[in-house]
Amino acid sequence: MPPSATAPRGDGAAVYDVAVVGGGIVGLATADALLARHPGLRLLLLEKEDDVARHQTGRNSGVVHAGIYYTPGSLRARLCVAGVGRLRDFCAEHGVAYDAVGKVIVATDEAELPRLDRLLERGAANGVPGLRMIDADELRAIEPHAAGLRAIHSPNTAIVDYPGVCRALLARLRARGARVVFGQPLVGVAEEPDGLRLATPGETFRARRLIACAGLHADRIARLAGAGPQVRIVAFRGEYYFLRPERSDLVRGLIYPVPDPALPFLGVHFTRTIHGEVEAGPNAVLALAREGYGWTHIDARDLAEVAGYPGFWRLARRFWRIGVFETYRSFSTAAFVRSLQKLVPAVTAADVRRGGAGVRAQAIDPQGRLVDDFAVVETERSLHVLNAPSPAATAALSIGDHLAERVRGWFA
Repeated sequence: MPPSATAPRGDGAAVYDVAVVGGGIVGLATADALLARHPGLRLLLLEKEDDVARHQTGRNSGVVHAGIYYTPGSLRARLCVAGVGRLRDFCAEHGVAYDAVGKVIVATDEAELPRLDRLLERGAANGVPGLRMIDADELRAIEPHAAGLRAIHSPNTAIVDYPGVCRALLARLRARGARVVFGQPLVGVAEEPDGLRLATPGETFRARRLIACAGLHADRIARLAGAGPQVRIVAFRGEYYFLRPERSDLVRGLIYPVPDPALPFLGVHFTRTIHGEVEAGPNAVLALAREGYGWTHIDARDLAEVAGYPGFWRLARRFWRIGVFETYRSFSTAAFVRSLQKLVPAVTAADVRRGGAGVRAQAIDPQGRLVDDFAVVETERSLHVLNAPSPAATAALSIGDHLAERVRGWFA
């Protein structure tokens, strides 16, 4: 039996080599990478929910991004492109649903054409395979109901069952001897001579090192551990509609607009999901709670933190018009559908029904800038993933390797 399986359970005597906080895909992949490099490592994974993939991982559109959008040389670009192949192979090995349905990024007016050209150049610089510019006739051959002057075709963009990936990672972690504890949020971190004391409402654990992949609560966990992050997580909700089944033939794969380079969001788009439905969305509205999946989900502490953060108000001064429009579109199906009609003119309000929502954790710095790359902060005994926006799910296996390499000196 591996050493971690024999460690006493939360009684104060056990000292794990490392504790990983977060049962989303990045936390699971990081734990998996650590155990692959260091067999027999006494590893504890703490997740505050009752299962894996309860928040960002399990509430996104399931797209495997090819790596087109991201600044060449950035972590997002490098780890996304590398992560696609890793994820595809993992799904094949573990029987997780994965389908390379392809994607078009569509310019619907002349003003978007230069941005589309730059996007193609960026994708090529990132090493994304198979990208090409197509004209309106080729676009209609691929997506008969899409409207556009030109488009980028990305044939290798895929869809996947991200919760299924997480379940497979969880099974492999347990098989390698990790201890996984659900339903125990981390509420305190204290330094001790030989490591860290980790307090949860139910148990106290001891670990020599800590890696936190806490998503929507990443900055709070970093502060608990004394990392002193300069950024603050602000949550943005993305709401989806579904096309009614009888109208799902309007979309064959993925249809995206040309994104606004000033914003981190890709605009409302159409996504055929791994379960055979067609999603339309998401928008991007300020969430009233870090886990605020609807307008009635309000958390006073979360709102107070946002209201008291100067970086948020600096951001709001620049983008308040967009924020007002997004809020209006959240309440108005007609406005939402008008945005969708730019891509697929045949869609009508009668063709859609409201679906679910996800919440994106976005780090904002004190100057009001949206952090545009994966970001990590460290202390002597801990490492914290502070910003892991899209394409973090696509890149997760590569992110795990990157973090495991970064902390290899811990286990030398």
